[in-house]
Amino acid sequence: MPDSETNTQANENNEAELDLSISNPGPLLAFRKPLIVLAHVLAFATSLMLSFLVANGMQFSWDWLQGQYPALLFFVLIIKLPVFALLKQYRGWWRYVGISDLLGILRASLLSTMIIIFLWFAVLWYAPVRRSVPIGITLVSQGVFVADLFGTILLLAGLRMVVRLYFEEFRTVEGGRLKRFLIIGAGDAGEALLREIDRMQVAQYEVVGFIDDDTFKQGTNIHGIPVLGTVEELPTICAGRNIEEIAIAMPSATRQQLRRVVQVCEGTKIRFRTVPALTDIASGKFRVSQIRDVDINDLLGRAAVELDLDLIEAFAKDKTILVTGAGGSIGSEMCRQVCNFGPKRLLLIEQAENPLFYIERELHSQFPEVSIKALVCNITDRIRVEKVFEEYRPEVVIHAAAHKHVPLMELNPGEAIRNNVVGTQNIADAADNYGATNFVMISTDKAVNPTSIMGSSKRVAEIYIQDLARTSSTHFVTVRFGNVLASDGSVVPIFKKQIAEGGPVTVTHPEMKRYFMTIPEASQLVLQAATMGKGGEIFVLDMGEPVKIVDLARELITLSGFRPGEDIEMIFTGPRPGEKLFEELRIEGEDMQRTRHPKIGIWMNIPMDRDKLRAGIAELVEIAKTQDHAAIVQKIKHLVPEYTGPNAN
Repeated sequence: MPDSETNTQANENNEAELDLSISNPGPLLAFRKPLIVLAHVLAFATSLMLSFLVANGMQFSWDWLQGQYPALLFFVLIIKLPVFALLKQYRGWWRYVGISDLLGILRASLLSTMIIIFLWFAVLWYAPVRRSVPIGITLVSQGVFVADLFGTILLLAGLRMVVRLYFEEFRTVEGGRLKRFLIIGAGDAGEALLREIDRMQVAQYEVVGFIDDDTFKQGTNIHGIPVLGTVEELPTICAGRNIEEIAIAMPSATRQQLRRVVQVCEGTKIRFRTVPALTDIASGKFRVSQIRDVDINDLLGRAAVELDLDLIEAFAKDKTILVTGAGGSIGSEMCRQVCNFGPKRLLLIEQAENPLFYIERELHSQFPEVSIKALVCNITDRIRVEKVFEEYRPEVVIHAAAHKHVPLMELNPGEAIRNNVVGTQNIADAADNYGATNFVMISTDKAVNPTSIMGSSKRVAEIYIQDLARTSSTHFVTVRFGNVLASDGSVVPIFKKQIAEGGPVTVTHPEMKRYFMTIPEASQLVLQAATMGKGGEIFVLDMGEPVKIVDLARELITLSGFRPGEDIEMIFTGPRPGEKLFEELRIEGEDMQRTRHPKIGIWMNIPMDRDKLRAGIAELVEIAKTQDHAAIVQKIKHLVPEYTGPNAN
């Protein structure tokens, strides 16, 4: 089953697990409104009866029971029933009653009582028999009206609270053993989460307490649940109270705050959950079924990218756009992002038919208005590439196809040269020959002072693109960035698979660091950089701070509910061929030029002589056919002097 289908199924299971809906509302629901009106009639009658008792010292008297009470009850009903209907008091869903419902009862009771008092005394004043009415009766009636006001409020509020209590307590069925649950964040989101859990028809959680760093909240209770301590005290609290799941109810928390919670809990077997945005809670969209597991993207992802959407729309709208490597992680996301801006036609170039099949289906489903062509094509086949460009004449080319696995390319160096260099030449030359207006090549941080065949091959491709830009009418640009989270073959899915299999989790070196960016963020910044290019630039994306791979592994193990080093073993295997301990990617320094976008810089470098470059590439391509690693490295060194990998000298 594809990952997307697996994730979808998992999400559906989670939602089903926490679903709050009533599957069988019962036959009474069809008569709900008449029953509510009847309940109000009974409440009004009872309130008035109690009011007369209060006004008469809790003594029944046939004088008021047979005379004034029936007359006043009729008068009360013809006033209160329409007033309560006008203020929508028969529409509430009593099992979810709250403060707003109680305020509604208060408003309706006050308004109806004021009308009743005014009209009652008006009738008494103008009645022909008013001079024969004893003054005592009038005074008693005034006490009755005041008592009836409070009685109506108390009875109707009590009725609603009884219904809510019934659904939250007596109708709740325990779904097996209750999981011991802790809520981090004793604010609005935490309180809303507690209320939603209390309303669950099938109880699955026992909320043990809240955690909050606010010193003023320590020792307080929220709906009877105590605030137990601060985040730093989490390990002790979790161990002492046998906590099984934690919900992070801090929708506005930064990634650093989320990471702190997870890191503090390292060594505990706890499942981490999080809640939707506070805006969704405030708008009424929030439900317990929307709680989801904390994902590594929550910890390593960054704030939403601010884009110049007008520029990107002008770049992509009504254009024929070609994306190579369309079935890959970056290529497929580039396709999704491009479709948001209304291209005239999208050409998907991919040599692997299964990924191409899936991305074509997805795009047809999500963007039916976009014309999409799925083309099986190996970019190293120059004739096939030329035919595609001749037939479709793309105006924008996004070149994402590449062999990217460093150790694998060390073992197959000729294939790295053939795909990453020759393939790039074929696509770039076709774009130049057939008049594409823009060409964007996606490169990597591994092309910076490369130590691997893969990084060097991408650097050679960069140099070729820059050289071609000097004489072409096509705007050629290159965009560099580091690792993207959850891309095919990257460290995150590998770690997840190892954790699912019970370990061990393999980390190459305790000091190895990498930059990480989410796939959507990288793709959006690629489009933004493409709109800035005038030709020949190498744009560098700001990847933030590097992350230690060993820390990433620990956090993934912790998020999975295991203890690093205990439940899941971690072993160090040593750096693989071609790998660096630290990748070099920055947008500050003497060799960098800032752009108007804070997350995009331009790397300044000196271009190479064209004849020397092309002759060198031709020789490299011939040597690559031999798969001779040492010979390929020696030729790379002539083209990429900054190469520092094995056999570089």
